[in-house]
Amino acid sequence: MQFITILFESLIVGALVGFPVGVGAARMFNAPTVQALGAFRTLGEMNATEGDPLSHFSFGLGFFFNAWASTVAAGSFTQDVTHRVIPNWAAALLMIKNHDEKAMHDAKKMGIASAIIGAILVAFLNLTSTSLPHSLQVTAVKVLVPAATLLINTVMPVIFWLAAIDAGKRSGMFGTIFGGLAQLIMGNAVPGVVLGILVGKGVDESGWNKITRSILIATITLFILSGFFRGFDVMMLKQLNIGVPDWIISLHKVIGG
Repeated sequence: MQFITILFESLIVGALVGFPVGVGAARMFNAPTVQALGAFRTLGEMNATEGDPLSHFSFGLGFFFNAWASTVAAGSFTQDVTHRVIPNWAAALLMIKNHDEKAMHDAKKMGIASAIIGAILVAFLNLTSTSLPHSLQVTAVKVLVPAATLLINTVMPVIFWLAAIDAGKRSGMFGTIFGGLAQLIMGNAVPGVVLGILVGKGVDESGWNKITRSILIATITLFILSGFFRGFDVMMLKQLNIGVPDWIISLHKVIGG
């Protein structure tokens, strides 16, 4: 009886989560003309797969293992479920037959596909986490977490960096610069490489105009603020054996908390 209850509730929750995730991801391709719930990280990562269904599936599969391990170990979902697994698998589902990249720009189709994927995915994760014995849960975590960590921190940054280089000189340059900064500041180069691809491709397609300049300025501002609030400036000065000025420490105490 408990199995049926968990299955039924998971299907409902998964569909309710998947539908807005798919709609939001699809409508991000139409920004700023149309706005919706979504993340530019998701948009950049879906663009990086170049509309290939196998790439979308394999990309989501890599983060699925991390999400699965987290669910089995802690009974909670990671953000990868909504940001990466559901939208990429929904895109792969829509493009299996005709490889039409425009299918993942259609909010209605993406919403329906994501609702289906979400229902199946959430049901699988919940049923797995409740069915496995504790000893198997510990074993699964010891195997899956290191593999997922290696994929996210090592393999994915290299793949995205190669995609940036393949996208053109500007994308490769900005992807390398921002990816290196992201690795230093955030510990993972992927966000920086994705932003580099967006900036580079934007300039290639539209040239240097108000929009592309604004994106570049916003990206640089994002890195400055991220580095400040993470204490990167203080850490860098200490590692260079340079004394940290009192005014910087005071500024961090006042603004950074």
